[in-house]
Amino acid sequence: MKILGISAFYHDSAAALIEDGEIVAAAQEERFTRKKHDPNFPTNAVKFCLEYGGTTLNELDAIVFYDKPLLKFERLLETYYTFAPKGFRSFITAIPVWLKEKMFLKRLINEELVKIGYDKKKPVQLLFPEHHLSHAASAFYPSAYEKSAVLTIDGVGEWATASICLGEGNKMTILKELRFPHSLGLLYSAFTYFLGFKVNSGEYKLMGLAPYGNPDSPDVEKYIEVIKRDLVEIKEDGSIWLNQDYFDYATGLKMVREADWERFFGMKTRRPEDPLEAHHCNLGLAIQRVTEEVVVKMAAEAKRLTGADYLCLAGGVALNCVSNGKLQKANIFKEVFIQPAAGDAGGALGAALAAYHIYFDQKRVINYEQDAMRGSYLGPTFSDLDVELVAKKYKAAFKKFDNFDELTKEVAQILSEGNVVGWVQGRMEFGPRALGARSILGDPRNAEMQKKLNVKIKYRESFRPFAPSVLAEKVNEYFDYEGISPYMLLVHPVQQARRKPLPADFNSLDLRNKLYYLRSDLPSITHIDFSARIQTVHKHTNPRYYQLISDFEKLTGYGVIVNTSFNVRGEPIVSTPNDAYRCFMRTEMDYLVVGNYLFDKRQQPHWEDTDNWKEEFTLD
Repeated sequence: MKILGISAFYHDSAAALIEDGEIVAAAQEERFTRKKHDPNFPTNAVKFCLEYGGTTLNELDAIVFYDKPLLKFERLLETYYTFAPKGFRSFITAIPVWLKEKMFLKRLINEELVKIGYDKKKPVQLLFPEHHLSHAASAFYPSAYEKSAVLTIDGVGEWATASICLGEGNKMTILKELRFPHSLGLLYSAFTYFLGFKVNSGEYKLMGLAPYGNPDSPDVEKYIEVIKRDLVEIKEDGSIWLNQDYFDYATGLKMVREADWERFFGMKTRRPEDPLEAHHCNLGLAIQRVTEEVVVKMAAEAKRLTGADYLCLAGGVALNCVSNGKLQKANIFKEVFIQPAAGDAGGALGAALAAYHIYFDQKRVINYEQDAMRGSYLGPTFSDLDVELVAKKYKAAFKKFDNFDELTKEVAQILSEGNVVGWVQGRMEFGPRALGARSILGDPRNAEMQKKLNVKIKYRESFRPFAPSVLAEKVNEYFDYEGISPYMLLVHPVQQARRKPLPADFNSLDLRNKLYYLRSDLPSITHIDFSARIQTVHKHTNPRYYQLISDFEKLTGYGVIVNTSFNVRGEPIVSTPNDAYRCFMRTEMDYLVVGNYLFDKRQQPHWEDTDNWKEEFTLD
């Protein structure tokens, strides 16, 4: 049985193909179109999945869209009715789009499928599970658990903004929901907006900014008090109530009522070009702590309702790896599994899995040793011919290695000398994290590496942290953590023995002076609060990446390297060898490795950058 899942028309469109319950392929549309968070119908992702699965649209048993558009339209109408006469400008902007496009989504989907070979005379069943069921299915069914609590938290689906489910065998039961307009995801996005970052893409910047707040400052506690007094009521079961007098997302054109927020917090709404100051960092820390409190309470309620030993997480808030780490430390569950494509892209996969197990009532086969995501390496791959054609196209100089062992030894040496290396191997990752298939790598011991990567490679804000990739069996040597974190979705502290003492006045320093203070013997991956967003690398899911880190360890004594996504700010992660070479030449990266091919920047022909990419890829 072959089922295609699709998510589209909001942000992060994607497609996923499963066969007899096994995940065959999955990819986001942005990787093909090169438009970050592309919301359009995932034509290219669908084509890839079908080609990789050796099938056609009309050979499928079902095509599944990740939410119910009519239910979402009902929520839109009821919300405007409830808040009337507020929101008239927003109403006349949104309703024509719904009436023209989204009300007739089934027809629109069929029209898009026809463009890629679908024969409507031989119709395939088209299914529409609810948004949060798609999220929950994306986490539970690939997990290694027979029975699990499932917690989904995001902005909003149709009505639900969070849900607690019980997954058991091939069944899932929704036990409790939080409903719009009360939403933890939208609360966090409101602060993302107020602090000058872009909603639906800048939330991870807010998470990275929060540790620059001064935990000893009375302002942090004051902000938390204001948040809880005026904006949100937090209940013991983790449900929240947001005071809609001070938010504008339900019926307006902004996230918040700026004048009220500016009065509450004693600061102006930050614009993207404004400098980041101490009060911005302190407010970021305050909302991060509130978010962590709510997530832990929701998880405790999930434990109470299900009695399960294990928890699965999905939804956009599940990408907040700081709160994930705090949740894990709370020891409410024995283990936590987080869907690596936790946002809307993962909804495509969840929709397909929900149809297979729930609608078609197919048995679930569980691998109790590991999850079924295959390391999240589910996207397109490439051949030696693809690499050589790119080299010919750009008259690029390269060195080909017939022995991969020799390549990893040379790259380990290159990294140890302070160079930055683009690393492209095998199938592309599914989800927002680069996990050693489409990555930029560096030496974590190098005190200048974070600055070099941010300023000269990624062209982004200097405060943004970088993640470590560490050999799975060595994780406890470097971090206060003994489990696995294959999808870079958990934050835990650097080991105490590796930390450097800080000056007594450290917390009173401004962001810039805090930023480059030497904090450990792994300065490039140690965040301002001694934390790190960990990826454990496993030999069975990515043997090539594992071998590179092993060779780096033999050379330096450190089984850990810096890993960041292979892109510049505002650009989707690279997919093809052509994408990789172009990004390599546009930046101050030193070397590029694609498969068994090594490109040295010093040997490349002059790059004439004629496409104004710095204007094309705006700050995300």
